[in-house]
Amino acid sequence: MRTIASLAALTLVLSACQSSESSRVMDTPVVETYRTNYAGPKAALSLGKFNNGSPYSRGIFGDGQDRLGGQARTILKTHLSQTGRFDLLDRENLEALGQEAGFSGQESQIAAANYVISGEVTEFGRKTTGDKQLFGVLGRGKRQAAQSKVSINVIDVRTSRVVHSVQGAGEFALSDREVIGFGSESGYDSTLNGKVLNLAITDAVNKLVQDIEAGVWSPEAGR
Repeated sequence: MRTIASLAALTLVLSACQSSESSRVMDTPVVETYRTNYAGPKAALSLGKFNNGSPYSRGIFGDGQDRLGGQARTILKTHLSQTGRFDLLDRENLEALGQEAGFSGQESQIAAANYVISGEVTEFGRKTTGDKQLFGVLGRGKRQAAQSKVSINVIDVRTSRVVHSVQGAGEFALSDREVIGFGSESGYDSTLNGKVLNLAITDAVNKLVQDIEAGVWSPEAGR
């Protein structure tokens, strides 16, 4: 019996010392018109500024860099491209594009945009709430929530008029509960920032495309 108990204890120790790893591919949100057929007119769009107009990450302890705005601009570029409704022009890599054209002995022929699209994060915030049952003895819960709202403006390059505007908003939440020692309570999840920003911009781009298809705004108006 002692031998069996010793072997069992050794097995537990060895299993505790073993390392493990796991991985999985996560789903990423896409716009509603992703990979859909489209034969209509496409507006040539160039991305303008996308600023963080919310108080988030802009306090006295900030370093002056608009990371939230930069992140929003990258997400907007991705989702606009996914719609298949626009000719999206990249102005951020002009130097690299000119260099590569020079390597091939060709001259860069930069296309002109009909519109500049700009945006702003108008609202952004996080909130953590929790509750305890019998002062935490029976259990406790925690909910982390992030909210975001963005505004997007389409500007005619010839007249500088704002020809169309949309807003998008979203909320992303993470909840967990511990009951009498079972379950878990997660720490601060910084990925909620990107998830809720992505959600709000996806909502805004979907509305932009819906307005085109409903005839509220036509990309051909600026040509």
